[in-house]
Amino acid sequence: MNRLDELHHLSLGKRVRLHRMMYEHGPGNGRLMILPIDQGLEHGPVDFFSNPPSADPEFQFKLAVEGGYSGIALHLGLAEKYAPKYAGKIPIVLKINGKTRIPPANAPVSPMTGSVEDAVRIGADAIGYTLYVGSPNQVTDFTQFRDVKRDAERYGMPIIMWSYPRGEAVDKKGGRDSLYAIDYAARVADELGADVVKLNVPEDDSKTRSQQPKPYDSLELSYEERVRKVVKTAGKCLVLFSGGGMMSDDEVIRRAKVCLEEGAAGLIFGRNLWQREWNDALAMTKRLKDMISSL
Repeated sequence: MNRLDELHHLSLGKRVRLHRMMYEHGPGNGRLMILPIDQGLEHGPVDFFSNPPSADPEFQFKLAVEGGYSGIALHLGLAEKYAPKYAGKIPIVLKINGKTRIPPANAPVSPMTGSVEDAVRIGADAIGYTLYVGSPNQVTDFTQFRDVKRDAERYGMPIIMWSYPRGEAVDKKGGRDSLYAIDYAARVADELGADVVKLNVPEDDSKTRSQQPKPYDSLELSYEERVRKVVKTAGKCLVLFSGGGMMSDDEVIRRAKVCLEEGAAGLIFGRNLWQREWNDALAMTKRLKDMISSL
């Protein structure tokens, strides 16, 4: 079954681009396996210290191509400087907004760093937009996204929303990784018109559960149930779960398998892959891709 057949609302342009990533690249079975390299802007050079060669974007591009990913997600400057060598070999997800982590994080908003037109110009197959759910600056964020959505519809460009709960109000209601926050972020992506949403898997911490609004404060769900809950909440948004920080090989595979079995459309794992030395990164990519292909 073609996963896109259920998404009747998608325009032809969006359908063509998503089909390219889901069926002509990556595992090729309708699942997405995206390699992000936006962390250099969002986190700074510190993320590359554990594997110095990964500071060169050539490392990630080579891994994405040789590993057979569905796409690589990055900002405009890196796309313009490094992607020409790999033109046509790996789909591009162009991040069109972003920020550094240097200022205080109590009221975040990511300013525009590119545009939908830039994505069309460089041949991207999707755009990535970070939206901070719960930020006091949501008026700016929502208005900015409205304009992006309008342009994306005009050009037939799929939108992948990095839907991240952030801000003081979120911290007081269980934190950014609570079920309440992630579930809300999933719904916001569907409400605002994203085609795909990138989410973290909700954590279950008894210490912060009581801080979450009712009825979340009384929900005791397993890892599988939490994943299933937010996938359902995301509605007709395809869900990608992120990998976060480094984990053991077996834990990466276990969590990824659960996410896909519970309804996710794919994975967007970065540091868990490219923070490894080359041979290990390629081997782990193969292991992950083989698991996805088997489902």
